[in-house]
Amino acid sequence: MSNVFIAFQKCEESRAIIEALVQDNANAIVNDQPAMVKVDVPGRLTIKRSTVEEKIGRDFDLQELQVYLITISGHLEETDEEFTLSWN
Repeated sequence: MSNVFIAFQKCEESRAIIEALVQDNANAIVNDQPAMVKVDVPGRLTIKRSTVEEKIGRDFDLQELQVYLITISGHLEETDEEFTLSWN
């Protein structure tokens, strides 16, 4: 099974997003680098709005991910509730 991945700028704002991603994807592999954080997940990765809100302590629109996003690998499916990368 191939990995999907997502990489974020390393900053305080993206920390809660990454924490939520790791909570919702038990098999996530976090690669913390000086300027970015890359997260690989075998097959499928999902970021849930509700989990990010729990971590960040406020309402969160998943479109805000775009501000901190560097790159993705995988087929993207996006709703108001979930941001999902997978290989179909």
